[in-house]
Amino acid sequence: MPTPSKIRVWDLPTRIFHWLLVACVVGAFVTIKVGGLWTEYHMLFGYAVLGLILFRIVWGFVGSSHARFFRFVRGPGAILAYLKGTMPRTPGHNPLGALSVLAMILLLGCQAVTGLFANDDIFTEGPLASRVGKELSDRLTGLHKLDEWPILILLGLHVAAIIWYRLAKKQKLTSAMVTGDAPASEFGPETDSARDTAGTRLLALVIAAIVAAVVYGIVSLRPAGF
Repeated sequence: MPTPSKIRVWDLPTRIFHWLLVACVVGAFVTIKVGGLWTEYHMLFGYAVLGLILFRIVWGFVGSSHARFFRFVRGPGAILAYLKGTMPRTPGHNPLGALSVLAMILLLGCQAVTGLFANDDIFTEGPLASRVGKELSDRLTGLHKLDEWPILILLGLHVAAIIWYRLAKKQKLTSAMVTGDAPASEFGPETDSARDTAGTRLLALVIAAIVAAVVYGIVSLRPAGF
C-alpha cells in the first residue's frame, strides 16, 4: 500500500472547538473592556466559553484518538524526555502542550463558572449571583477579575510557542488546526490518523446539543429583569 503523504491530526469537532474558543475569548475580553451595554455581550461570550469548555472535557474522553486526554497527558518522565529531545514526535499535543491545554481548561473554566456568580455593583450580574448572596458573589467577582492576568499570560505563551515551533522546528501547528492534517514525514511510520468520520462528527453534534441545553438551563435561572 502507498504511504500516505498526510496524517489526520485533528478531527473537525476539535478544530471547530478551538477556533470558536479563540473567537469567544477575544470577544469576551474586548466587550468587557468597552463596558456599558457591551457587558451583556460579554456575558453571552462567557456562556459560550462555558459550553465550549464542557464540550472539550467530554470530548477529551470520547473524541478521536489524538483529542483524548489519555493520549497526550503524560507524566514527568515523558515531559523530561521531550525536553531532552529523546521523544519522537507524535500527532496531537506534546507533553508540554498537554500542560498548556489542562491549564487553559482550568483557567477558562474557572473564569466562566465564577462569571455565573459575578456582579458589577451597578446593573449587571451573573445568572446565579442572587442565589449565593452578595458577600459570596463579591468574592467570586474578585476571583473572576483576578483570573484575567493568568489567562492573558497563558495565551501569550501559547502564541509564542506557535511562533517558535514555526520558526525553529518548521512545524506548522496553526495550519494543522485549520486543515486537520500534517505531513506524514514529520512522524514515525506507525503513526495513526485521528478518526474523523461522519459518525465522529454526529457524536460531537449530540454532545454539543446536550452541553448547550445544560448551559441554557443554567442561564435560565437568571432572575427576571436582569
